[in-house]
Amino acid sequence: MKIADILDKASMPIASPAYPKGPYRYIDREFLVVSYESDPDAIRAALPEPLEPDGSNTVMFEVIRMPDSAGFGDYTESGIVIPAKYHDKPVNFTQQMFLDDAPPIFGGREIWGFPKKLGHPKLSVKGATLTGHLEFDGVTIAIATMGYKYQHLLYDVEHGTQCHPDAVLKKLQKTQVNLKLIPDVDGSLAIAQLVAYEVSDVTVKGAWSGPASLQLFHHANAPVAELPMLKSLGGVHFITDLTLPYGRVMYDYLNP
Repeated sequence: MKIADILDKASMPIASPAYPKGPYRYIDREFLVVSYESDPDAIRAALPEPLEPDGSNTVMFEVIRMPDSAGFGDYTESGIVIPAKYHDKPVNFTQQMFLDDAPPIFGGREIWGFPKKLGHPKLSVKGATLTGHLEFDGVTIAIATMGYKYQHLLYDVEHGTQCHPDAVLKKLQKTQVNLKLIPDVDGSLAIAQLVAYEVSDVTVKGAWSGPASLQLFHHANAPVAELPMLKSLGGVHFITDLTLPYGRVMYDYLNP
């Protein structure tokens, strides 16, 4: 294999790359997001400098169903996101992620620095309840519930009018930040960066809010409960098409 052929590959292994080149398009991507009040000291401890807490003491637990993901397949993902600030710019820091499909684990870690680990999340509807369930190594570590399609955010039932999806678009298009750590061959860090990105080409197909609850359980290898749920602030459920583009370096720890 010639050098040009090697450099044209998107990923390892060379015989059958784990994922193709992006950007990556998602169709019918479905989110359950439960926002909750947490401990400010725990939030500060979870945010890598130079990120700072935004003062809201808010954390978001997410379960995302992705049935049609170009290059990555059909999978479900769950994790913890913390609203934060970077030099007074509002951002969301992804602190933990768990999912059930190998290509997006490899690609997510290697390209954007997503903190992805193998887990078993599930998003389902039974009766009048939307439920997000997260299992890690055979143990339940999180259960989120929300009234299913409780309050439509894109349609005013009282007045029979269509509402503008700006609020949902603003939430989706906020700058997202990951801490990317990749070791060198001697075990030292070859890459230590804050990586930023914004999703694009977003179409909101449906959006709902409603009452929500969340239970987090302690686990040595999946410490979601270290950001304790003190008070539920409600849930949102939305379905979108969107594109995940490549990211950019926001901060380089090795070359500050």
